[in-house]
Amino acid sequence: MASFSNGTHHLHITNRFKKQSFHSLSSTHLSSLPYKSCLGSSLCKLRGSRTLGNELLARAEDKAKGSSSSPPPSYPSNEQQGQQLNIDKQLQELEQISGSCDPLCSLDETSSRDFEANYQPKTDLVKALAIFAAAGTGAVAINHSWVAANQDLAMALLFGIGYAGIIFEESLAFNKSGVGLLMAVSLWVIRSIGAPSPDIAVSELTHASAEVSEIVFFLLGAMTIVEIVDAHQGFKLVTDNITTRKPRTLLWVVGFVTFFLSSVLDNLTSTIVMVSLLRKLVPPSEYRKLLGAVVVIAANAGGAWTPIGDVTTTMLWIHGQISTLPTMKGLLVPSAVSLAVPLSLLSLTSEVNGKGQDLPNVLASEQMAPRGQLVFSVGIGALIFVPVFKALTGLPPFMGMLLGLGVLWILTDAIHYGESERQRLKVPQALSRIDTQGALFFLGILLSVSSLEAAGLLRELANYLDAHIPNFELIASAIGVGSAIIDNVPLVAATMGMYDLSSFPQDHEFWQLIAFCAGTGGSMLVIGSAAGVAFMGMEKVDFFWYLRKVSGFAFAGYAAGIAAYLAVHNFSISLPTTLAEVPFLSGS
Repeated sequence: MASFSNGTHHLHITNRFKKQSFHSLSSTHLSSLPYKSCLGSSLCKLRGSRTLGNELLARAEDKAKGSSSSPPPSYPSNEQQGQQLNIDKQLQELEQISGSCDPLCSLDETSSRDFEANYQPKTDLVKALAIFAAAGTGAVAINHSWVAANQDLAMALLFGIGYAGIIFEESLAFNKSGVGLLMAVSLWVIRSIGAPSPDIAVSELTHASAEVSEIVFFLLGAMTIVEIVDAHQGFKLVTDNITTRKPRTLLWVVGFVTFFLSSVLDNLTSTIVMVSLLRKLVPPSEYRKLLGAVVVIAANAGGAWTPIGDVTTTMLWIHGQISTLPTMKGLLVPSAVSLAVPLSLLSLTSEVNGKGQDLPNVLASEQMAPRGQLVFSVGIGALIFVPVFKALTGLPPFMGMLLGLGVLWILTDAIHYGESERQRLKVPQALSRIDTQGALFFLGILLSVSSLEAAGLLRELANYLDAHIPNFELIASAIGVGSAIIDNVPLVAATMGMYDLSSFPQDHEFWQLIAFCAGTGGSMLVIGSAAGVAFMGMEKVDFFWYLRKVSGFAFAGYAAGIAAYLAVHNFSISLPTTLAEVPFLSGS
């Protein structure tokens, strides 16, 4: 009962003080207050003493309001002395009783103790010194005369070390974006040392930066548009139309909805949207994991056949290796086959075929944000308009993407004008949520590869492959298999540096196969694509589960897709005359 009364009194004091006006007290009143500080070492006691001090201020104000205009007495009365003794007693009890500490105080004390226990200044100092020592050693090594005399070998070694850091980022606890940026700058420093003159290296870097910035601006614009649509729950227009609960039918519906959704959105966004839907449609089970794996395969396959569906296809499109309609016409069937084969095989498994009853309808109702349908229509329209803009104006695709972003920006500002509670639906908030570190990773990788291209290393590698693997179909297929282990962005960037348009002209089979293989090859391993990594995190699946349950089906689809491409190409399907006359379809 004692602790209860103390806690009640403390609450009464706090509530009463909140009702009083502190700023109305005069200095005369303050000077007459019998204030006593808590001298305990605990932050909890200090807060309690401040609260009692606030009570004194409140009492003084009450008395001041009730008193007449006569001046205050010079000496305290017996009643005031009794009140002071009572308050002193309460302060002493507060110092002794730890139960009067508020939850925030306890949290502060706990956090402080944990910080002091875990804080190891010596270890941090060692880490900092190690990083500075490594940086200093690298700076000295780069300026060594051996580097200038052996530029190619030095750049190859540095690229290998940096790429190993990217591959094993989880083990090393270093973010791959930071490693990529350091690698890019270091490689260009070596290139400037080994170049005939610094002016040549600067000219090469300027040219490379112009090409790389186009891709980065394109990605930033696309990610922002998708984020705005997602903030308005615009994708519910797609996901709400999935009403079937039959396991086998749902498998195919989810697969092809993701396939076509990914042809407009990026693979990562499509995967997040669809896996989030599955978590509402299907209760946790092995079947839901298989559906999530289907989403990964479908997202990678769907992004391969359109210029804006996958970052590697976008890279090839921006640099002129492929054009819009020939790519869509040439890769639609192979991409669909690479999805249909795994779906057919998965339909025969016990997890899917063995379910004899429909799934329960557990879809939770979520409200679409105001004007969500309008934002969805404008956002998707802006993405689809980018190839049209490029064909009509001849300007780079990122300009069309920035145009769409600008229109959507003004639109959201207009429709949410005066709605302060909906700031998260506007572009500034969306910019804070996009994957900026992913864009910086692309920047670092592409600048690194461009330095190797400027030094002539990629051309030498291309000559070696041509001499030992004369069949370009095998080269493209090998790149696809490699993309299951190594990130497909540097693989495609290196391929673009190895072979220029004089080796393979625009829309050559080689470039289309590169787009297909690099896009779909990552499905063979769960770590082979951003979609797979997102699926791992959302559904808590591990590498070996995917390898055991899905990788074989994904490889079968990959091989079937390549066979389908070669078969379709051998038929030499020509572009219909009506479509060929459309300016933004017949051209790039």
